[in-house]
Formats: sequence, structure tokens, C-alpha cells
Amino acid sequence: MKVLMAVPNISEGRDLKVINNIADVVKGVERVKYLGANPDPDHNRTVFSYLGTPDAVLEATKRLAEAVFEHIDMTKHRGWHPRMGALDVVPFVPIKGVETEEAINISKQFGRWVGQKGVPVYYYEDTATNPARVSLADVRKGEYEGLDAKLADPEWKPDEGPVQFVPRTGAVITGARQPLIAFNVNLWTEDVGIAQNIARAVRHISGGYRYVRAMGLALEGTGMSQVSMNLINYMKTPIPRVLETIKSEAARYGVSVAGTELVGLIPSKALEEIMRFYVQCHDFSIGQVIEQHCYLE
Repeated sequence: MKVLMAVPNISEGRDLKVINNIADVVKGVERVKYLGANPDPDHNRTVFSYLGTPDAVLEATKRLAEAVFEHIDMTKHRGWHPRMGALDVVPFVPIKGVETEEAINISKQFGRWVGQKGVPVYYYEDTATNPARVSLADVRKGEYEGLDAKLADPEWKPDEGPVQFVPRTGAVITGARQPLIAFNVNLWTEDVGIAQNIARAVRHISGGYRYVRAMGLALEGTGMSQVSMNLINYMKTPIPRVLETIKSEAARYGVSVAGTELVGLIPSKALEEIMRFYVQCHDFSIGQVIEQHCYLE
């Protein structure tokens, strides 16, 4: 069976009633397995994960979008995480038996549908229409507050939908991409400048690891700050390498790591590097996990 995953990020992480209502919409779609949601009140953002056959995932994502547009008003949104719309970004990730081209096609079907609803849409990653739109950070630059001016720039004409600012919804970013790991490291310091300095040290754009995107955020009322990251190629830049670098950089400021957060799901292959590094079981393979052999065709 073909399996496609969707990982929509919405601009609501505090109202659990709204989040649960949106989750229920996805759960009601046949041939879709709902994997969970990760609400974050500081970011004011929730990441949903679900998978299934490509057509079913597309239908679930349309229903999710309708619920988001109904319940979330961007004119009232405040949060630490960069965002450009109520339904901020919708990645479609091929998991099993789905080629990249098919995932791209699904993302374009979704993008056209959203555009027909009167919401501006940008394609990114494998679905991007030009090199300037491949990176999510580039597409989202200026965020919601700068979207009106961005839409007035001919170079940033949306791929789908109206060329006008829609205050309630903002814009949607969608596309096909390979699996990534959303990984956050919390620091025992309220000084967000330290988290921002460490983020600059590990992210590619400012001289860090090639496959790391990172930013420093405040975690209000916790006594902590956070290095929030996307590891876009966990095989070439594994979790232990990044985490140990952050520990080392934090030590320069007399700061320790309070803990880490995994947002959403993680590919099983990523666990191999964790075992090899921290347990020093250098020949470990995910095939040694009992549960990997419990599924009969």
C-alpha cells in the first residue's frame, strides 16, 4: 500500500478546544491514521501528523484546512514561532511506495484547492516554482506582518490564489519534502540572547551544520530559553552531533541544557545514531529492535 504523511503546522497552540476539534476532523477520514498533535503554547503553534493513502491524506488535509480557516483568526495571533498564516505550512512526505513526483502532485492539488478558497498559496521545497522559494525560511521571511508588502512585490506573486492580503487567514505554504526532525533544546537561562547565539553557531546559514536550521526563542515564565531546530538531513547531521555542539556552546556561557523536545515523529534510522553515540553500540541496527519483526504480511 502507498503511504503518504502530512505534517500541517497551524498557528494555534493554546486553545485545546480548537486543536481537538481540528484533530477530530482528521480522525474522521477513512484510510488515514492519525498519529498525534504537538501543541506549544509559547510558540502558539501546533504540529499535526497523520498518514495514509495519498488520496485519503489529501482529503484529510482539505478538511483540516477548512477547520483551521473557520477557527483561527490571524489578526489576533501572537507567538514566538515565525509564521505567515493560520495554516502556516503543510508538508507532504513520501513514506512508502510514493515517489517524490506523486507527493509533489498531491501538494499542488491541495495548493490549487486552497487558492480557489481565496487564500494565497506558496509552494516550497520539492514543489517550489523557482530557487528563491525552496527554503521555508526564505518564503516565510517577513512573516504575517510583512505579507501585505510581500504580495505587492511581483517577485513574490503567489503560486495559487489571490494576489492580495487576506488578514484572517494570511497565506499557506505547501510542498513535498523528505522527512526531517523537529528538535528543540531547552537551556537553563532566561537570556534569549544566549539561545540566539547558540542557534547561529549550529545553523547552516550562519556557518554551522549544513543540514540544520535553528533559531533562539524565549520560553516565558519557565526560567528557560530554547534553541529550536529543524534537522533537514538527519543522516548527514545526526541528533547527537548537534546536541553535543549545543552543550559545548552553552558551557561557554556557564549554561546547562535543561532538556530536549522532539516535535512530531522521528524516522527509525535516526535512532541508530543515538544508540551508536550514547550507548557506544557501534554496530547497532534498527533491525535489532524486536517490534520491527512483529508485522506479518
